[in-house]
Amino acid sequence: MAILDRKTRLLAAAAMATVWAGGHPAAQAQEADAVGTVEDIVVTAQLREQDPIEVPFALTAYSGEFLDRLGIQEFDQLSAFTPGFLVQNQSPNNPGFVMRGITSDSGAATSEPRVSVFQDGVSISKSRGSYVELFDLERIEVAKGPQSTLYGRGALIGAVNIVQNRARPGETGAYAELEAGDEGYVSVEGALNAPVGDNAAIRLATRMKTRDGYVENLLGGEDFNSIDTKAFRLSGAWAPTDAVRVDVIGNYQADQASGTSFKSIAYAPADPNTGVVLGDRAPWEGAALTRGAAFDGGKSLGLDREVWGVTALSRIDLSPEWTLNATTAYREFDSYETFDADGVSLPILTAAEDAHGTQWSQDLRLGFDGGGRLTGFVGAGWFQEEGYQRAPTQFDERVALAQLSGLLDGSPTAVGFNTLPLAAYPTVARGALAALLTPLGAGALAGPIAANLKPAHIETTTNSSELTSYDVFADATYAFTDRFEMSAGLRYTRDDKTTGFASSVQSRSVLGGLLAVQQGGIPAAQIPAVLAALANPGVLSLPAAAFPLFGLTAQPTPNNGDFVYADSEDDGLTWRVTARYALSDDANLYANYARGRRPEVISAGAPSAPLGQARFTPVAAETVDSFEVGAKAALMDRRLRLDGAIYRYDYQNFQTTIQDGTTFITTNAGEALSYGFEGQATLQLTDTFELFGTYGYNHSRFEAGIYDGNRFRLSPDHRASLGALWRTPVRGGAIEVLPTYTWQSEMFFDDDNDRPELQGDNFVPDLIQDERQDSFGLLNLRVRYEADGGAWGVEAFGENILDEEYIKDAGNTGDGLGLPTFIAGRPASYGLALKLRY
Repeated sequence: MAILDRKTRLLAAAAMATVWAGGHPAAQAQEADAVGTVEDIVVTAQLREQDPIEVPFALTAYSGEFLDRLGIQEFDQLSAFTPGFLVQNQSPNNPGFVMRGITSDSGAATSEPRVSVFQDGVSISKSRGSYVELFDLERIEVAKGPQSTLYGRGALIGAVNIVQNRARPGETGAYAELEAGDEGYVSVEGALNAPVGDNAAIRLATRMKTRDGYVENLLGGEDFNSIDTKAFRLSGAWAPTDAVRVDVIGNYQADQASGTSFKSIAYAPADPNTGVVLGDRAPWEGAALTRGAAFDGGKSLGLDREVWGVTALSRIDLSPEWTLNATTAYREFDSYETFDADGVSLPILTAAEDAHGTQWSQDLRLGFDGGGRLTGFVGAGWFQEEGYQRAPTQFDERVALAQLSGLLDGSPTAVGFNTLPLAAYPTVARGALAALLTPLGAGALAGPIAANLKPAHIETTTNSSELTSYDVFADATYAFTDRFEMSAGLRYTRDDKTTGFASSVQSRSVLGGLLAVQQGGIPAAQIPAVLAALANPGVLSLPAAAFPLFGLTAQPTPNNGDFVYADSEDDGLTWRVTARYALSDDANLYANYARGRRPEVISAGAPSAPLGQARFTPVAAETVDSFEVGAKAALMDRRLRLDGAIYRYDYQNFQTTIQDGTTFITTNAGEALSYGFEGQATLQLTDTFELFGTYGYNHSRFEAGIYDGNRFRLSPDHRASLGALWRTPVRGGAIEVLPTYTWQSEMFFDDDNDRPELQGDNFVPDLIQDERQDSFGLLNLRVRYEADGGAWGVEAFGENILDEEYIKDAGNTGDGLGLPTFIAGRPASYGLALKLRY
């Protein structure tokens, strides 16, 4: 009842604030401020400047000023106000970008993105380098549907384009913002633009923010899910004439966050040494997470990540009709994230991801706009990428055996909620081995084998990729009349790729040998000799030639870690055809058809036997046929802006990720279907009162294979947002009140929808369907005072002010061990901000 009373009071306070602001007599006297500029934003979604109404596909575009007013700093916040777009943020190193039900989040170097993320026209789509801070922006454009013709090979189902503020010749300006709040939140942001002579300028911008974790570390140390981010940008511009401009932009970002709260809800957090329960099992309550001793050289839980790049943008007007654009870029990321993959208080499984990637790209585009009926461009691009993903894992074989035997709580008959002290598991392991070996007539070996189980078994898999891609493209728009036009585009892409894989073990896994016996991987006649060897006190030092070098979850490649490579070539066409009819200067109808394509992937996996060859499985190129019909209008003297679209996607060779033990591989799930509706609206009801909202319905389902009928992961059927801005003039300035509410329906976190019958291949079958998030909504409120002229302002803000409890991910690596983990969403938070502008 206390929680309900608190929520009621908060809602009442928000309502009273908005009514007061909207009903104040002075509120009828002043023009609406910058939120209205959303209607007048200029976009370049079709690689030329247009009003969004003229773009013949679903597009959501927000100015940097509007994003600042909403307090949006990161992609997941942006996606709450973008229909058809959802971003999951486990950590800056592990985001998921979802467009109309399709997720792009794999960290494997061999994977191909489905949703392209661009920063000033340069792809930053590899997931470990794509999550960047959103600050000092001109605008963000989110284009839905296959956009390969316009944006390139990775835009199977959509593209996000971040347009940063560039240096402005001839202008002097600066701003500074300081925010502080609960949970130790501090953010400092600012930018300075300075002219250099008459035709050049430099601009420096930065954001530095920290926030304590919101899931308590019950074992002491940093709380989980903290933020520690530093981002810097230096840009320069040179425009010697109106016909020539060159921009050079350098971006750098570093993230050093505490560990992610991958928490099991099956067992209460406890002291690993005593077994004393320390807290509740709910994901948003405190966690007692541990790592294996001296894991990977002593790495602690948490993230260390750096992303940087340099981009050169050149534009030359060759004539009044022809323009040449060139984009040259280099980009690099390095990240290392350590996490407790089992989510319980015992060091069953500690894992890490060590990822690195570099890319060079060059794009040339020749555009034509003669002021007549024909506009268009032709171009060519080159893209080169190298990277690897190294994944060390460390098991305590004694505790892992207890979990695989259903004895993690020490009970052979019932699953309890508490784990035992770490020192108890050697005894538990001996009992589990006796039960396993007695039917084989080897019960006497239980003790010797248990004594050989390793407290720290370490094995490492690494996947790598070298890619060179070339493409040529063309797109043209022809206006048949003043009201009717059609566009057509085509892109040809060729990929040359080398996929590599290696796996190794620090020493043989005794538990891995036992699993090989249990699962039939050893001929019956050889089982007695294998068991005798596993009972040998020197088993860990026996040469591989004398006894197989068993791994636990991944068998080693030749020579215990050699790379094995596979080459592949892939090419294909993507295209689009659109038609737009102008009902008036401010209202349009459109229809489009597009073909999207995700290149062939070589799925790499560990050998089936120790020291064998890596397994490479080609997964055919995924294609999608997209159909969309929509309407866009600015009505009531442009005080009302409406967009709506209906779409349908038909997929062939749908590529999905499945878990194999504790690793993830790509496979072909066959056919899939997605259809839905998206709408967005902005209404300037009075000069001081504005409403804005979005709604998206997405029905994404598998149509064949073992997932037939399942929903796509991270794809709720319904999502909506609603916001309002009330502005009230007062002496010397104005007060603004901005409440927003975002909501989404039920969502699953894996394509298997956590169905028990689809998880029989796990080391421990998952028999409970609990890895989902029910529908939930988040209420935010911002109240600010802004001085006349906008020179300074102060603001109070609250996010998730009803303190809604929800999870943002579930399942993960621990699911293969029967220990799915859950990551809590951020609870209520509050703060104050001071903003200065010159």
